[in-house]
Amino acid sequence: MHLSYTKTENDNFNNVFQVLKDYFQLSDRLITKLKKNKKIYLNDKETFSRQTICNGDIVSFVLDFDEDNSNIVPNNIPLDILYEDDYMLILNKPAGIAIHPSILHYNNSLSNGVKFYFDKLGLKKKIRIVNRLDKNTSGIVVFAKNEYIQECFIRQMKTGEFKKEYLAIVCGILENSSGTLNFPIARKEGSIIERCVNSNGDPAITHYDVLKTFNNLSLVHIVLETGRTHQIRVHFSYINHPVLGDTLYGNPSDLIARQALHSYKISFIHPITKENITITAPLPSDMKIFEL
Repeated sequence: MHLSYTKTENDNFNNVFQVLKDYFQLSDRLITKLKKNKKIYLNDKETFSRQTICNGDIVSFVLDFDEDNSNIVPNNIPLDILYEDDYMLILNKPAGIAIHPSILHYNNSLSNGVKFYFDKLGLKKKIRIVNRLDKNTSGIVVFAKNEYIQECFIRQMKTGEFKKEYLAIVCGILENSSGTLNFPIARKEGSIIERCVNSNGDPAITHYDVLKTFNNLSLVHIVLETGRTHQIRVHFSYINHPVLGDTLYGNPSDLIARQALHSYKISFIHPITKENITITAPLPSDMKIFEL
């Protein structure tokens, strides 16, 4: 991947570093990696970051260097690819598979499948997850194919340009057909997994609309303004409408063997082409309790 910028008399960039830091908004860590791999150029010649630049000079960098990703074991896990280009891989994750390898999922996480796929492509890059889902939540997961793309998405999440939408089946009939749940979330005392609403927690905002009700259940469309761990599950449990089948914040259900939560849509600005991209993932069969 090669990105370049031509200095004009209207900008205030005096050296290569300012272009990398202020125009491309690269992190110090990534700039250091580019320097180490000798991938920073001025007018197509290798340069150093503090080199002075003049009008018409072209500052560029290349992210084609290999990275060590041997910490993840490749495994031929089927991938449901929703979108892919040179910069990102977007998958539809089934429920029941973890995203990260762990002691319990050393070689059978989604990342193990992506590592196998990257090896097949000859892509020697770290496995970079942009958005995370719980093991038993289904839906869209984005993997960045290099550090620059990951950093772009992180900025978009902070500015709200990267939008995440979910579908959930919650217990009961909500009093309001739409609303906003604005309750801070913190780690529950004595637990490394559970979260809870706590006035000392981090701000957490969830917007929802009820799409349909049936048999004392509600199908809810959710837009996250923040992205706290277990945010949707904690918020709906707090208002006494836990996600159906959520054994951590509610109760098990005969209707579904996991929490009925699905990441069904994301929208973002493509970091390279600047196009508005929207990706959707169909509702999985175990959540088709409602005839939509």
